[in-house]
Amino acid sequence: MNRLFGTSKKTPKPTLVDAISSTDGRADAVEVKVKKLDAELTRYRDQMKKMRDGPAKSAVQQKALRVLRQRKLYEVQLENLQQQSFNMEQAQMTTDNLRNVMATVDAMQTANKEMKKQYKNVDLDKIDQLQDEMEDLMEAANEVQESLGRTYNLPDDIDEDDLAAELDALSDDIQFEDEIPSYLQEPSEELPKLVDTDPKEHNVQLDEFGLPISAHAPMKAQ
Repeated sequence: MNRLFGTSKKTPKPTLVDAISSTDGRADAVEVKVKKLDAELTRYRDQMKKMRDGPAKSAVQQKALRVLRQRKLYEVQLENLQQQSFNMEQAQMTTDNLRNVMATVDAMQTANKEMKKQYKNVDLDKIDQLQDEMEDLMEAANEVQESLGRTYNLPDDIDEDDLAAELDALSDDIQFEDEIPSYLQEPSEELPKLVDTDPKEHNVQLDEFGLPISAHAPMKAQ
C-alpha cells in the first residue's frame, strides 16, 4: 500500500523556539482584545456620566459589566501566556548555556589531546643542550670582540699619577695655543694721547731737520 499511495512525510517536531514564537503571537492577539475592551469600557463610562438614573443607564451599566468580565478573562489568559513564554525562554537559555558548556568542554579536550601529542615531540634534554651551546657561542663571541679591541705597544705598568700630570700639561698647552697673539688682537678704543709741547718753551735746540739735539753730542769716529 505504501508503494501505491506513497508514504506520508513526517512533520518535524516543533522546537522550543517555535513554541516561544507561537505563544508570543497568541499573547499579542489577546493583548489586542484587552485594549479593544478597554476602549469599549471607556465609552460606556462616559455615557453613564452623562445619563440620569433610570432603565437606560442600567442597560448601559449591564453592558459595561459584561465587557469588564470579558476583560478579566482575557487578562488572566494573557498573564498565563506571558508566563508560559517566560518559562520556555528560561529553558531555552539553559539549553543554550549547556550547549556552550559542552562545546567548550569538547574544545578543551581536543586542545588537551593536541598538546599531549605535540609534547611528545619535545625533548627537554635537547633544549638544555641547545641552551648550553648558545651560551658557549656567546662567550666565544665576547672573547673574540675583546681580542680584536685590545691595544698594542702600551706598557702595563703605567702610573695613573703620571697620566694625570701629562693630561694637565697637555691642557695648559692647549690653552696657550688658543690665546690670540698681541699683533692679531684688535686695538683698544682708547689710544695714548700725544703731548703737544713747543720745544722752544723748554729751550730745546733743534738741528737742521727740526729734530731735538741731545744734550750729549755723539762722539765723532776717528
